[in-house]
Amino acid sequence: MSSTASGRNGTWRNWGGNVAARPAREVTPASVEELSAAIRRAAEDGLKVKAVGSGHSFTSIAATDGVLIRPQLLTGIRSIDREAMTVTVEAGTPLKRLNMALAREGLSLTNMGDIMEQTVSGATSTGTHGTGRDSASIAAQIKGLELVTADGSVLNCSEKENPEVFAAARIGLGALGIVTAITFAVEPIFLLSAREEPMPFDKVLADFDELWAENEHFEFYWFPHTGSTNTKRNNRSAGPEKPVGQVAGWFEDEFLSNGVFQVAQWVGRAAPATIPAIARISSKALSARTYTDIPYKVFTSPRRVRFVEMEYAVAREAVVETLRELKAMVDRSGLRVSFPVEVRTAPADDITLSTASGRDSAYIAVHMAKGTPYQRYFTAAERIFTAHEGRPHWGKVHTRDAEYFAQVYPRFGEFTALRDRLDPDRRFQNDYLRRVLGA
Repeated sequence: MSSTASGRNGTWRNWGGNVAARPAREVTPASVEELSAAIRRAAEDGLKVKAVGSGHSFTSIAATDGVLIRPQLLTGIRSIDREAMTVTVEAGTPLKRLNMALAREGLSLTNMGDIMEQTVSGATSTGTHGTGRDSASIAAQIKGLELVTADGSVLNCSEKENPEVFAAARIGLGALGIVTAITFAVEPIFLLSAREEPMPFDKVLADFDELWAENEHFEFYWFPHTGSTNTKRNNRSAGPEKPVGQVAGWFEDEFLSNGVFQVAQWVGRAAPATIPAIARISSKALSARTYTDIPYKVFTSPRRVRFVEMEYAVAREAVVETLRELKAMVDRSGLRVSFPVEVRTAPADDITLSTASGRDSAYIAVHMAKGTPYQRYFTAAERIFTAHEGRPHWGKVHTRDAEYFAQVYPRFGEFTALRDRLDPDRRFQNDYLRRVLGA
């Protein structure tokens, strides 16, 4: 069970291990036609339908007791258009395979998230993003998509074709149909220089606007129970390539970020009182480093320590105040938090239910190790995020419902009206969608 979710005796589980489902049947279509037939057959049998990618969502967004569609045969690049600078890829293709295939062709996405295990459709449908001053989420780089709707028909969507569906289906939550292919904007491959360095929490907050404005991609990790952060700035570079050396890379990315970190999680779970001390050591273990490489080797890194995560987007101008409140809450709560808090940004985009829809945004992600009780921490954090009209990541833990989303998404009604039109019988519904979109 490497990066994908597993099924035992017909039970499907997600990567974080916090969601399980028992579908009535699983289908692995080898073509769009087979997928359409599977949807029509499910309708005849009165079953709901859900597609599942690699199971990297922490919500039950992909869970179903009906027909579970597995997309692993719908993979690979369909076409590359060098004039339009686009690539069309099958929906079940893992981001890792897409990134590597593009690199071989001398191409790259403009921006990406920090892991690449997910399928392209799973990642985009839930609003997966990295960090960027000018470049937005993976879904915002979509130029066209192919969608199989509830009656089994195929819709091609772009700014010109079915534009109202295109506006919503780029981050469609699996509610509008099943995405079978995606056309991404790409560009000639480029080099990024990464500069990682520790910085005091108070200094990052004081200088946040400058750090954001001066860097194409800025993010930082704050270690709870400490006044320390690790900052990361990625900017385009003329070269030369200077990858992380193999030994240093193994030490920083495998030994510290995965190996020692995993041991720290085990110790922290067995003896929570040790967590603040471990946090202080962890925050000092990472030293400054710079390296230059092709984008996916800079943006992404392996995540082998399993965790559960909540992430909210707040308006970018509210991020400093929100983080101060979060730190004050952790300091006075008696909570023991062994995972760093991750902070990233995104420019406003025009996707109906994007967490950055219509507003420049900053993301604050809180994590807990898999198997540790996370409810108290997440509940307290969520109270702070929602006071700032935060929008939760669709694939990460949250307790919000349709009533809340109607308040924080100006175009929420536009999405639900489109869903009424495309899926009147709620073929693609599950408990999660009933909660977040309403019945």
